[in-house]
This record gives sequence, C-alpha cells and structure tokens, in this order.
Amino acid sequence: MLEDFDPSTIEDEGLRQIVMYLMNMVENLSAKVAEQAEEIQRLRDENNRLKGEQGKPRVLPNKGRANLSSEKERRKSKPHHKANKQAHIQIDREVVVKVDQERLPADAVFKGYEEVVVQDLEFRTDTIRFRKEKYYSPSQKQTYLAQLPAGYQGQFGPGVRAWVLALYFASRMSEPKILEVLHTVGMSMSAGQLSNLLIKDQEPFHAESAAVVQAGLESSPWQHLDSTGTRVNGQNQHCHVLCNPLYTAYCTTPSKDRLSLLRVLLGGADPTFRLNERALELLPQLGVGKKWCSTLTTLLPHDHECNEKQIDALLDSGLPTLGPHLRKCVKDAFAIAAYRTQTAYPVVDLLLCDDAPQFNCLTAELALCWIHEFRHYKKLTPHLSFHRQRLDTFCESFWVLYRDLLAYQDHPSQQKADALQADFDRLFKQPSGYQQLDERKARTLAKKDHLLMVLSHPEILLHNNPAELGARQRVRKRDVSLQARTREGIGAWDTFETLVCTAKKLGVNFFRYVYDRIAQTNTLPSLANLIGERAQDLPLAASWRRGP
Repeated sequence: MLEDFDPSTIEDEGLRQIVMYLMNMVENLSAKVAEQAEEIQRLRDENNRLKGEQGKPRVLPNKGRANLSSEKERRKSKPHHKANKQAHIQIDREVVVKVDQERLPADAVFKGYEEVVVQDLEFRTDTIRFRKEKYYSPSQKQTYLAQLPAGYQGQFGPGVRAWVLALYFASRMSEPKILEVLHTVGMSMSAGQLSNLLIKDQEPFHAESAAVVQAGLESSPWQHLDSTGTRVNGQNQHCHVLCNPLYTAYCTTPSKDRLSLLRVLLGGADPTFRLNERALELLPQLGVGKKWCSTLTTLLPHDHECNEKQIDALLDSGLPTLGPHLRKCVKDAFAIAAYRTQTAYPVVDLLLCDDAPQFNCLTAELALCWIHEFRHYKKLTPHLSFHRQRLDTFCESFWVLYRDLLAYQDHPSQQKADALQADFDRLFKQPSGYQQLDERKARTLAKKDHLLMVLSHPEILLHNNPAELGARQRVRKRDVSLQARTREGIGAWDTFETLVCTAKKLGVNFFRYVYDRIAQTNTLPSLANLIGERAQDLPLAASWRRGP
C-alpha cells in the first residue's frame, strides 16, 4: 500500500521522483481535506449558535502530534535529591511536654528531650476600638485629635488589607471565595468594600511597579517579551509580559501593534516620533518606498520630536493620499527611531521573542525562540509512513543541534560557532523528499540569524519560556476572574502581578512585602533596589557591559 511504501527502494531516478511527487500530492490533499473539514464544522457550529443551539464541543486530544509541547524532547532527566522538609521551618515558640510523674518508676533517669516540630496556623480577627484623645484650645480655637497608627485608615487595618491582596493576586482566589474566608473568621466586609481594597488608592504600589520596570530594563540589555489575550469590560485587549531573570512586568493595551509594544518598552508612556537617520534606515525595512521617503524628508523637520497627535496632523496635511498601511509603517519607523535614540529611559538592545511580525525592527537585535519554532513542525501530520520517518529523523536532529547550542553557551569559541552554523545549514538546507517539511525548513532557514543569535550572545536563552510562563499567570488569573471591568481594575491587575512575580524571582515574601508597605514600616528594601543590586550577577557580553 502507498501508506507504507518507501520510494527509496526504486532504482530508476525518474520513476522515484514521480512517486515522491504523487506521495507529496497525497499529503497536500489530505491536509487540505482536514482544513476544509474544520472550516465546515466551524460553519455548522456558527449556524447552530444562530439558531439558539450549541456547537460541537472542542475536545483536545491528550496525546499524539496535536500536543504542541516539546518538553519531552527538550528536557533531560536529572537526578532527584530529597531535601529535609523541616530544615527551613521557622520555630515560633517552644513547649516542654512533661511526663506524668505518677507513672514514672523510682529508678527512672532523665535522658533529655525528643523534639517534634508541629506546624499550625492561627487565623482570627483582631478588631480594635481606637479611643483617640481629643483636646480643645480656647485660646487657639482649635481641636487637637490623636492620629491613628500608620497603616490604619478606613475600616480595615494593614493585616486584612495585605491578606486580601495576597489571596487575590498571589494565590489567585476569586473575590467571592475571599469573602467566604473572611466571613468564616468573623469579619464583616461587603463585596464593594473588598473590591475597593483591591483597586482603590493603590498609587504607592503603582509607583513601585513602575520603578520595578525601569530597574529591570536597566539590569540587562536583553529582555523577553510575549503577549496574551485579556478582556477589559467585555472588550478583547492584550497583556504584554516583559521580563528577564530578575523581574516580570505586565502591561495591558488595546492592541499589540508596534506602537503598543513601544509603550511597553517605555514603561507605559506614550511613544514619541522623530525623523532622523535611524528613521530613514527603518522606512525601507518596513516597506515604505523611496518616493514616500524623499517626500517625508521635505515634509517633516529633521530630528524634531513630536507626539502622536502632531505627527497625525502633519501626515494629514502633507500626505493626504498616503494609505492606512503605509501611514502605519511611517509612524512605526518614526516611533522606533525616537525610542532607540532617546536617553531618558533604558533602551533594550536585544529582544527575545517569537516570530510575530510586530516584533521586527523594535530593537537593534532580535533573537527567536527555538521552542516556538519547533511548534511549526509539531503541527505537521503526515499520513504516509515514509514521511513520518523523515519527520521523526528531522526532529531528532533538531534537538541534537539545540543541545549542541546549549553546550556552546558554557564554552563559547569562534571555531565552535562556525561549526554550529554549518550544522544549521546542513540540517535545514538538506531536502527530505517530504514537501511540507522542506517548505517549513526553508522558512526556518530564512530566520537563521535570529535563531543563531546565541552564537554572538551566549548569555541569552534559546527559548522565550520566561515570558510565556509569565503569560500563563495572566491566563490563570483570567480563568478565575474572567475580566477586569475598568481601566483602574486592569491597572491593578498589571501592577500587582508585576510585584507578585518579581517578588517571587527575588525570593521576597509577597505578603510581608505588601504588609510592610501598607503599615509604612518600610523595613524591607524596594524590589527595584534589589534588582539593581543583583543585576551585577547577570552575565553580560563584553560589548554590552554598562558602566564601570
């Protein structure tokens, strides 16, 4: 049968090429049939929904090629070392348990103590009635009233406010469940009061989050970036995750175009626009023709910075016939040029991300994720045994090259870099006879410089997992809370998820951190200062070393 046929057994070259052509045609037609079946099912489901019925449930398979995860191929098993579970438990108090003396025989001799560590938890209310002294001065005609201790304002003290933030943002509990816990221990709180504790009057934390982003951008010239969907008041928006080994920052915007990504890299500030030499280099890269480039140089003042409203007015008056796509490309080029040449905020030199087009040209260098690239190959579903064997052989070689690149990071050298480039060319240039695989390999080959960026910068990762894991936290939050209803609410999501994930990376207890800030004891250092201190331990290439 054709499914199990191996064309390499045919001696005649012409006949072998014809058979391989027919086999690839079978694969292409099979893929087209599967695509059309999915489209037909989608249309049927839409018709059923319009009639008030339900569509076919989408059940994902547990195993097989439909699973796009590459953990099994990428990971290597490591020896497991069992740690002492009680080694790091803090002892709060000691209790001596004595033996009943009446049960002891007369010749019993005391031999010391046998220690047993038992963990317990006390969760109760601590409701305080403050009696504030009040004085009145007839001569001054003024009343003097004692002030409450720091952290006590409104109806709730620093303890419950810190617990609410920790349960909602760090433990991802829903608001109704938090209310159940608080009511169980005897606290009186309404749903509106709980919501206000989560999103109202959080300016100090917003400021700390902004400081974390700036310190994180200053800590290394390379950053990870990824995006995931987020709903705000019923509208689909995009949460962008920016991170490196010391921090993770979240920023939600209505779009995920280049201007939105520049807002993320600028810490949430609106991008500015500038026509300079860098902009003139970027315009052709973004698809703007020479005619428009020459017109722009006469229309706009050179090296003059302006905001989005001003650049729109200039384009409206000077280039009214400029189409929406070219207009967007022009604005992108001007905004990127302004970002990469400004000095008021840290500039990212290298971005590690997936191959989405909006990431192109944002930074001087771009590195692509190998795991994301392999997902394209996981989507191939050959029906013929010969093609399945070719795909399996390629996948094995793919991960061999991946592990060789990991080994190169430990001991980089120019000789090894040249050898790895040759291995890359050999793997992705060699035809396999499986058309869909060869087409996919040609697309990967076009990304060679970005995938092999690790040869120039051995300190960066080969994957974008840190940002994708950060995006997963927002997905889990979305599963629990579905959406934020206001801009104030989504701002609180971004701020506290930034602080939660950054505190975890720095080994800071989030509850103690927010309690310290709410109670205004300020005994814990700021997360931004911790990032600055530990940035010295991050590996940096010699060409990237900043400062003395």
